[in-house]
Amino acid sequence: MTAAIRAVLESGLTGRPHPAYPGAVALVLRDGTVEAAESVGHALRYADADGRELPPGDRVPMRPDTVFDLASLTKLFTTTVLLRLVDQGLLSLDGPIHPWLPTFATGVRRSVSLRHLLSHTSGLPALLNLWSDWPDIEARQEAVLSAHLERPPGAAFSYSDIGFITAGYLAEAVTGCTLKDLVRDQVCGPLAMTDTGYLPAADRADRADRADRFAATEDESYIGRGMLRGSVHDENAWSLGGAVGHAGIFGTAADLVRLGEMIRLGGALDGARVLQGATVAEMCADQLPDDVRPGFGQGLGVRIDDPASLGMLRGPMTVGHTGFTGTSLVVDRAGGRTVALLTNRVHPSRTWSDVGRIRRALAEAVVTARRAQRTAPGSPDAAPGSPARPRRRPADPPSLTDSPSLSMRIRAELPSLRPAERRVALGILADPATVAGL
Repeated sequence: MTAAIRAVLESGLTGRPHPAYPGAVALVLRDGTVEAAESVGHALRYADADGRELPPGDRVPMRPDTVFDLASLTKLFTTTVLLRLVDQGLLSLDGPIHPWLPTFATGVRRSVSLRHLLSHTSGLPALLNLWSDWPDIEARQEAVLSAHLERPPGAAFSYSDIGFITAGYLAEAVTGCTLKDLVRDQVCGPLAMTDTGYLPAADRADRADRADRFAATEDESYIGRGMLRGSVHDENAWSLGGAVGHAGIFGTAADLVRLGEMIRLGGALDGARVLQGATVAEMCADQLPDDVRPGFGQGLGVRIDDPASLGMLRGPMTVGHTGFTGTSLVVDRAGGRTVALLTNRVHPSRTWSDVGRIRRALAEAVVTARRAQRTAPGSPDAAPGSPARPRRRPADPPSLTDSPSLSMRIRAELPSLRPAERRVALGILADPATVAGL
């Protein structure tokens, strides 16, 4: 598999009129075990938006622990923070948000809920040019919180950065803490994601070892920022201070897959429970009615079964998200796979490329390489006549009380169950010992 993954990544280093990206890192896990880890190209290659290359000695090679601007993958962190607040009883998914955000206390806005925000069905606009159309942070925050609804809540799906900026403000209003601190304490800390968080440039004095590990993004000289490296790429996030709900988090592939593994395993990883199993099941369940589904499913924060980004890994049990800078995370809960692909495709310019084809090619390589391994000589699934290893005696069937894998399988099936079946499944997960006795 490693050779196949590397071939896909290297294919993005060339192209016309521009390569897909200067560099990339991919990390593939199967049942928690690393199957492939590859890095190619450069974290820093260009001097300006025209593509003038730096001298070879000034270029920075990509490395496995390069720190990337994760862009919209930030939404997964914001979602996790808010779902933790739901688990703690501080918020409800379907209650109105106006007790904490008073600008939602009038008219149809009163019915906007956390579920609407996290499923992109709030009716809020997709985007506002906050960085150019409002003069300061206070005015931009007011613009977000007073943005007019374009449609009634729940009436349609419309991917909305404004909705997730609002969600971040909701988390801050409920807790009295900054979103930066909430992500650090509620997500990255429990999951031991030591290289992930907001505003890394501000932390360089404490983490000087990271200063040379940042992947460069875009030349934003048009707003006086120059070539960005370690400073958030998204103009709206930057104009709001850098730590908001829709963008701004930086991280590594090794850290990112830990977030994916937490989702795959039903909310806990290495003994640390971040979310309740039923909450993760709801997170990964399609929130959209049939009449508003846009060709894929939408969970709480995560996208489901999206052919454009998931490729051959797609399926009703596969969730993920992408980021504008060229990042993506895929969690194949049925197949036990977690795949992180991090690229700096906006370096030196966002107009140069799209990495959709690389995401799909990577998914194909993961799936086909695994199939090849299963059918290789010596594999238990090899064709008749090929040399085979002795088969082990079948193990005793797992019980509810001694095998977490069976509980994980039940959690994985939750999104596809009918309401009555789901209630039974949740009862099993809540008290497996009693159910086993019955």
